[in-house]
Amino acid sequence: MKIDGSCYCGKIKFEAEVNPADVRICHCIDCQIMSGAPYRANVPAAKENVRFTGEVKLFLKTAESGNKRYQAFCPECGTSMYSCAEKDPPVYTLRVGTIRQRAQLVPKSQQWCRSAMQWSVDLGGVKERYELQRPGIR
Repeated sequence: MKIDGSCYCGKIKFEAEVNPADVRICHCIDCQIMSGAPYRANVPAAKENVRFTGEVKLFLKTAESGNKRYQAFCPECGTSMYSCAEKDPPVYTLRVGTIRQRAQLVPKSQQWCRSAMQWSVDLGGVKERYELQRPGIR
């Protein structure tokens, strides 16, 4: 599937080809902290199938496994764009939230479930729903 996307401010843009069957949710603590959310949705794109415009800021982190991975962010707005191996990355793990076609990229698997916030697994218990912002919130 051909996709395209950008960071929030538009400074970083990309086009890629991905397999929708590879979309996954990651519940690891790193994804929780770096996204500010209970999990993050990702999809891998082979290096030869992705093109970026704009310069990202890279942060090298060491995962629980000991592997070193770069986390790429927009230096202007801070949007998390992707992660990749430290050296000669064969794959870029794109953040689904940055993809324009994100509604079509339904996750097929979840990983690092031992770190999952149990309340995030089934949101059926959250009864209050609003089409826009909840009234009274500024």
